[in-house]
Amino acid sequence: MTDELAYKHFTPYAPTAGEEYMNSAQLDHFRSILEALKQQLVVDIERTVHTMKDEATNFADPNDRASQETDIAIELRNRDRERKLIKKIEETMDLIGSGDYGYCAACGVEIGIKRLEARPTATMCIDCKTLEEVREKQIAK
Repeated sequence: MTDELAYKHFTPYAPTAGEEYMNSAQLDHFRSILEALKQQLVVDIERTVHTMKDEATNFADPNDRASQETDIAIELRNRDRERKLIKKIEETMDLIGSGDYGYCAACGVEIGIKRLEARPTATMCIDCKTLEEVREKQIAK
């Protein structure tokens, strides 16, 4: 994902006064953001596979070989993270289909359009997510 991501270049949604939260226009807006993100990730994964096939070389120098193996390991770790994000995007698309998208999974309040534009796969409002992170931090210590 070193390239400028295409999904980040969208027109922010401007709700009108009295507009119902998560109406069909808003859901379409977020569906298009999620689809663009997923498409970008798939392209990146395919490009990595082709690059790894093309660059498969046996180096005589052990240092060169070690560098290549390190690069491959880092790239594979990044792609695994992207694979997990694709799964999360698909789960989020299911939430859109079921009508639960945009509402906090913990307390049920509206997550908010701006937060969802910043993180389209968010499932918690900022307050619940902050509390969860504080609890995780306390448990980790």
